[in-house]
Amino acid sequence: MTSVDTSVLESKVKDLYRHVAEQPHGRYHFEMGRALAERLGYPGNVLDRLPRAAVDSFAGVGYFFDLASLRPGEQVIDLGSGSGTDSFVAAAAVGSTGRVLGVDFTPEQLAKARRLASDLDLGQVHFREGRIEDLPADDASFDCAISNGVINLCPRKERVFAEIARVLRPGGRAAIADIVTERRLQESITCDPDLWASCIGGAAQEDDYRTAIEAAGLRVVVERRNPYQFLSGRARGASATYGVKSLSLLAAKPRN
Repeated sequence: MTSVDTSVLESKVKDLYRHVAEQPHGRYHFEMGRALAERLGYPGNVLDRLPRAAVDSFAGVGYFFDLASLRPGEQVIDLGSGSGTDSFVAAAAVGSTGRVLGVDFTPEQLAKARRLASDLDLGQVHFREGRIEDLPADDASFDCAISNGVINLCPRKERVFAEIARVLRPGGRAAIADIVTERRLQESITCDPDLWASCIGGAAQEDDYRTAIEAAGLRVVVERRNPYQFLSGRARGASATYGVKSLSLLAAKPRN
């Protein structure tokens, strides 16, 4: 995939997700909020227990907690944690004896997630500034990694999956929802920072995405398509032309 200007891309992504945090009811090229979460598969009773401010800023592309099968006491890392929706769902699953670390590089998202975690008195949830291709975490320190609609935004996907493999314990797993394509994108798209920030330009071809996961030493166990679609005409056009779609998957790290 042709490289994009990473400094421009980072600026655009941060600006977009600053607005997502601060203006969740604004107009975007993607759907947000509770209606989206429910359609993707989040149970209503789970969403009822989350802060409305977090759910309002939910901009995920799939559901994977049934695949993750989180258990009390487990350690979870959330790549691109945003306003904290998935981190809070994970916290409820692992309980007070577990731990959840959310990693994000947008200051406004981090501030919002930290405030909401404090309001909920969730001592087992922490949010840390960082990049998903260089995780601020020790080797083999987590049982599960989760990420929702974020890896497609990173030009260094091989590095992201290598980092996931690094921080997972042997036998650990990664539950991911992300945007991929059925056909490889044209250079005019992959060089466009605006389309990257719109979750289109950085979408990897599905086979390449799986190859990057396996190259990191992870094994894809389950993969399924999600009922997700973009809102803007330009994004819908790209989806039709290149087969842009959302997948949820579970990958495992071997025990030896």
